[in-house]
Amino acid sequence: MARLARPPVIAVMGHIDHGKSSLLDYIRKANIVAGEAGGITQHVAAYIALHQNRPVTFLDTPGHEAFKALRTRGAAAADIAILVVAADEGVMPQTLDALAAITEASIPYIIAITKIDKNNADVGHTKNSLIENGIYIEGMGGDIAYAEISSKTGEGIPELLDLLLLASDLAELTADPEAPATGFVLESTQDPKRGASATLIVKDGSLTLDGFVVAGDAFAPIRFIEDFHGTRVEHAGPSEPVRISGFSKLPAAGSLFTIAPSKKEAEALAKEHAREMATTIERSALAEGVVELPLIIKADVAGSVDAIVHELAKITHERAVVRVVSSGVGSVSETDVKTAHASGAAIIAFNASTDAIASDLALRDNISILSFSIIYELSAKVRELLEARAPNVSSEKELGRAMVLKAFSSSAKKQVLGARYVSGTLTVGDRVKIVRKGEELARGSIGNLQQARADVKEIKTEGDFGTEIECRENATYGDEIIAFVVTES
Repeated sequence: MARLARPPVIAVMGHIDHGKSSLLDYIRKANIVAGEAGGITQHVAAYIALHQNRPVTFLDTPGHEAFKALRTRGAAAADIAILVVAADEGVMPQTLDALAAITEASIPYIIAITKIDKNNADVGHTKNSLIENGIYIEGMGGDIAYAEISSKTGEGIPELLDLLLLASDLAELTADPEAPATGFVLESTQDPKRGASATLIVKDGSLTLDGFVVAGDAFAPIRFIEDFHGTRVEHAGPSEPVRISGFSKLPAAGSLFTIAPSKKEAEALAKEHAREMATTIERSALAEGVVELPLIIKADVAGSVDAIVHELAKITHERAVVRVVSSGVGSVSETDVKTAHASGAAIIAFNASTDAIASDLALRDNISILSFSIIYELSAKVRELLEARAPNVSSEKELGRAMVLKAFSSSAKKQVLGARYVSGTLTVGDRVKIVRKGEELARGSIGNLQQARADVKEIKTEGDFGTEIECRENATYGDEIIAFVVTES
């Protein structure tokens, strides 16, 4: 069948708190901000809105830097992006980060200058900040369309949606509604009643109550389809977000999905994907002296797991590394605690509860379960744990140096030497090394020091002196006596 025009899939992206969720709230007349930890949208979600009787699918992608993996996935799944820039702040670091994801995905984008209703809004300054960062908007030397909007009053939002439809028409987005569905896994969760479930975006073809969805190494029979309202439907066409339950395991967020006609073919395809995934997993051998901080990650949705792993990858230490023993979606279980006990891992629970049995077992076995709802706090705690886990490094600091002039007497453990001061300070009790021609001969300690035939506690001025060294090797003329102290850091 000929390919037909399909609705656009729009990613809303930009710096944290620049008004992405507020824009979507206004568009679909629903508030999704309430209850979000720290006021930050922490999951990618998909919604359909109508403008001029044309459907438009919106992806709400998190703006916090830690969610770069989600944000990049949102851009890759989208046809067009809205890059929001607040009129009271202008371009910020994560604005450019979002732009990089858009550029990497090679999709067109429109600028939404938000919060124009605020008293400290400065649209002129915001436009200048765009130009300064190489974002050339219409009327200022470029061709990037923009709209000035207020999500509080709705001003400018119809014009923004007009621009989106125009960009969609220019992109000539098409799909074959008769073909089997293909698309992306947007996020996956462990539903207590329905098991492993996933939100999918159909990019081409149509999803019907027939066959199996295969996403990576996971598959699910298509027994029922839910739209973004949670309503059961029999069919989902191009650009529509849907919910499918009953996966064999949680599909990885961001993975592609296809349709297999039978369970046998679905299992074979999933196994093939699993083998491909296994060959790409390589674990670097730990450098000498580097220890691991093993962690078990549990979160409310797969998207959060991705974001946490992405954030943990940025936490580095020259003598310790984070190792994710296992990760998953849902509450902390008895199995998780047993795994932690066997591996010495701490458990990180992000917006996830702990089963009663698991809680009792963790208390008995002294297993740490650390709960978080804000990514910043999780990151800070893991950094603290990693620094605590890192081994101390011993280093030697030279205190003083002398040259042996003559050996007067020696026994099995001691020798009396005549020496000449070279540098630093040599003190009774100091540990010393005897070095011959650049190579260490032996180690010992200073038992006594004499200068001008009088016992002294230290030598720190030029001249000759006598010393008793407690050492098993005999020193000779020209050897060096190096006093040192061992420090740890």
